[in-house]
Amino acid sequence: MSSPGTRTETAGQNGDNHLTLFLSGDVMTGRGIDQILPHPGDPTLHERAVSSAVEYVALAERAGGPIPRHAPFEYIWGDALRELNHIEPHLRIVNLETAVTTSDDYWKGKGVHYRMHPANAPCLKAAAVDCCVLANNHMLDWGYRGLEETLETLKAAAITTVGAGANLERAEQPGRFELPGRGRVLVFGGGSVSSGIPYSWAARDKQCGINLIDEASADSVSRIQVFVERSKRPGDLVVFSIHWGPNWGYEILPEQQRFAHELIELAGVDIIHGHSSHHVKGIEVYRGKPIIYGCGDFLTDYEGIKGYEEYRGDLGLMYFVSMDPATGNLSRLRMRPTRMRRFQVRRAASADAAWMAGVLSREGRKLGTRVDTDATDMLTLHWE
Repeated sequence: MSSPGTRTETAGQNGDNHLTLFLSGDVMTGRGIDQILPHPGDPTLHERAVSSAVEYVALAERAGGPIPRHAPFEYIWGDALRELNHIEPHLRIVNLETAVTTSDDYWKGKGVHYRMHPANAPCLKAAAVDCCVLANNHMLDWGYRGLEETLETLKAAAITTVGAGANLERAEQPGRFELPGRGRVLVFGGGSVSSGIPYSWAARDKQCGINLIDEASADSVSRIQVFVERSKRPGDLVVFSIHWGPNWGYEILPEQQRFAHELIELAGVDIIHGHSSHHVKGIEVYRGKPIIYGCGDFLTDYEGIKGYEEYRGDLGLMYFVSMDPATGNLSRLRMRPTRMRRFQVRRAASADAAWMAGVLSREGRKLGTRVDTDATDMLTLHWE
């Protein structure tokens, strides 16, 4: 397939001045993951069937074998660290779907609550994470105090947070990253009501919370356009990271696609980093800008949980998005397939990588994209 994307990829591989971002889907370092790290927190849960986070460790061990306790912080990242060291992306952005807190003020009426002890926050530094997106449906699982402690802990760890804040103004603010020789990247975060975020979690003038977005509302794009224009300078690259849509299913709703297109056309967004689905979804390149509709899960404690096996939620992708700073357009998009095993990100087998390439090509067909694999099982996106 001859396409602008394919032609540009060759130039990028020969060492052009492209800017590469690592993007991932859900990083859930709480519950069972928290229990195997050096400083496990209170394992008490308020779920209908499970009362202790330790039970998730046992479930994963029954599925995959023994998991170390008091594991070093880098353990959970496994093979991902080698891939990150090899690619050396200029910026690392993840959706952190875990409150980092000791708060016991769990959100009543909500079935699942994720938290990690603040003393385990160095696990994020072990992967050199630059930016954590907090606009998701688990960030207030342990109440407003839980969100406040999350913000304080990540600030102390020198990790930039977006999508949530002490008030609405702070929740709307972008992370700003100066990359010498490659310009500046602005990262905005928003969480959609379509992902299950309660309206009551919305940040307000004098109330901490989430930057809540409704992609079905005509006012949402205008609002985002205002706060992008307030921060953007000529030459800046803008990432909008959004938690949207249901956990399962490949469908991309018309209002989602329309919203994504308008963010690019009207609000000046260059990369749309979508997450919430527990599996990967189709990718689109619109006017030279990548739209990742669903990154899928990346690091979780879901190992051994039954249901929805046909979606292969145990598989994930490391997205390496390379942009041309001169044009603000996508130059190449490569993806490393991964699999969670024993609470560790492992490199996926060749058969799994081929399966993921097939799914992305199938779902990308109506979006004008396809994916192929190379001899190392790395996936590459091609677009029309």
